[in-house]
Amino acid sequence: MNKIEFFFDCSSPWTYLAFHGFQEIIKNNNNIEVEWKPILVGGVFNSVNQDIYETRKNPNPLKFKYSRKDLRDWSKFYNITINWPDLFPLNSVNVMRGVIVADKYNKLIPFSYSCFEMYWSKGVDISGLDILSEIAVTNGIDKDIFIKEIQTKFIKDQLRKNTDNLMERGGFGSPTIFINDNDMYFGNDRLQLVKEKILGNF
Repeated sequence: MNKIEFFFDCSSPWTYLAFHGFQEIIKNNNNIEVEWKPILVGGVFNSVNQDIYETRKNPNPLKFKYSRKDLRDWSKFYNITINWPDLFPLNSVNVMRGVIVADKYNKLIPFSYSCFEMYWSKGVDISGLDILSEIAVTNGIDKDIFIKEIQTKFIKDQLRKNTDNLMERGGFGSPTIFINDNDMYFGNDRLQLVKEKILGNF
């Protein structure tokens, strides 16, 4: 049995792609145990990867142009619509707290998908409790319960704990996948390696 940990933040388009692609990897594999780990990627950047802010301010035009092409190609490959939102970056604190609440009701995957789609496909600012509670209701979670739980200390602490845990183990962004505790893979384009490793091919 392989233990797989998937650390992610819905504010990343590459994470949207990886989240989708990862479902296909795990769907028909009974030899894995998946632990979803919502994180605050902004907290990771602030602590261990501040270079990304300078890159955003002064992007290499050639790399930037190719990056957008790469994103379009991957979205077509997965049949996902990605439209760069007017609001970027997104303050994802409430979003990822909401994902943890959804996990309590076994709704993490559909709730996360809804968040990804609302932000990356429709360009909706999903940072507020009003829109997040609507997403929760759409996915079968009571609105009042959702709003109450998302503001609890337990949920806040869990998001912080996940984020700190990723950094302590050498992670620096989203998505990050660990296989059996210490075998780390970063980024959507590492999913093939993850798949082959799970299958025992290397």
